Amino acid sequence: MKASQRTIHLELTEPLRISRSTMAARDAVWLSVEHDGVSGHGEAVTSVYYGLDAATLRRLLAAVGTDLVRYRDPESALEALRAGELAGADTPPAVTAALDAALLDLVGKRAGTPVHRLLGAPEPSVAATARTIGITSPRRAAAEARRLAARGFEILKVKAGTPDPEDDVERVRVIRDAAPGVRLLLDPNGAWTVAQSMALLPRFAELGVEAVEQPLAPGHPDALGALAERSPVPVIADEDAVDLEDVRRLAGRVQGVNVKLAKCGGVHAALRIAEAVEGSGTALMLGCLTASSLGLAPAVHLADRARWADLDGHLLLAHDPWSGIGGADGFVRANTLPGLGVQPREVSHEDVA
Repeated sequence: MKASQRTIHLELTEPLRISRSTMAARDAVWLSVEHDGVSGHGEAVTSVYYGLDAATLRRLLAAVGTDLVRYRDPESALEALRAGELAGADTPPAVTAALDAALLDLVGKRAGTPVHRLLGAPEPSVAATARTIGITSPRRAAAEARRLAARGFEILKVKAGTPDPEDDVERVRVIRDAAPGVRLLLDPNGAWTVAQSMALLPRFAELGVEAVEQPLAPGHPDALGALAERSPVPVIADEDAVDLEDVRRLAGRVQGVNVKLAKCGGVHAALRIAEAVEGSGTALMLGCLTASSLGLAPAVHLADRARWADLDGHLLLAHDPWSGIGGADGFVRANTLPGLGVQPREVSHEDVA
C-alpha cells in the first residue's frame, strides 16, 4: 500500500458566526491510500479549536501513511486500526478518522460493497439533517429559515451565545414564526453560565426548541449533567463529550451526546460510543465540522443509528469538491456504490493549497 495527500482550500458560501468565532474558510487535507490499483480516500480539516493547521495535518497524515507499509493489505490495516495498533493514542482523532475513512473506502471498493454493509447495515441510511443558521440579524435569520423550509429542511439548528441573550431569544422567535413546521435545535457552543441557562431554557422551551447543545463551557461535565436534570429542554453534550470515556461519564445524565468522527476518532470509535450509550437514556447525535462530502460521507453511513443528524457541513461550502451524499433537500443519503460512495468534482488550481 502507498499513501498520498492533497491540500484543498474550502470557502464557505458566507461566513458562519458562532459564539466563540467566525469562520469564512478552512483547509482540507485528503488522504489517499492505494493498493493494487484501487484507491480509498479520507479527509481531515483544519480546526483552530482542536489546534490543527494544514501543516500539522500533513505531517501527521504522512506519518500514518508511512506506517501502512507494515501491512500486507488494507483489510489487515483496518483491523490494526480498530485494535489501536495503527495510529496510536497520541494521534489526533481527526487524523485517525481520515485514515479510518480511507481504509473503509478502499476495503469497500475492493469488495464491491458500500461502507454501510461493511458495518452491518443492509440498507443505505436516509436521514433528515439539521441545517445551521449562524448568529445573524433577526431579519436574515427569518429569511434563511423560510428559504430552508421551502427546500424541504425539517430541522434547523440555531447558533446562540451572543453577549445579549435577548438577541438569541429574538432570533429563535422569528425563525419559529418564519418556519412554524420545523424542528428547532439550539447551540450556544458553551457560552452560557448555569444561571443564564436556567433563566433562558424555559423561554426556549416555550418557543418549541427540541434540544440544546452544550449550553455550558466545556470542562465541567458534572455541572452539565446537573443542568440536564433540571432543564425543560433536553441537553446534548458536545465539547464535553469528546471520546468514549467522556461519554461513559455522561451516559444517563444528559439526554444526548454529539458524536463527530473528527472528534472521537472515526467510524469505529463512533460505533463504540453508540454501544456505550445504548439503553442509558442518552441518545446519539451525529455531528460534523464544515467539510466536503468526502469528509461527511463516513458519518452518513452511520446516520440511521442516531436520533439527530447534524450533517450539513458540505452544504455550507461555496463549492463542494465531492458529491454523493445529497443534503440539498434536507436529507442526507448513503448510496449503494462501493466504498464511501462519493465522487470527485473538478477542483480549480486556486483551490489547491
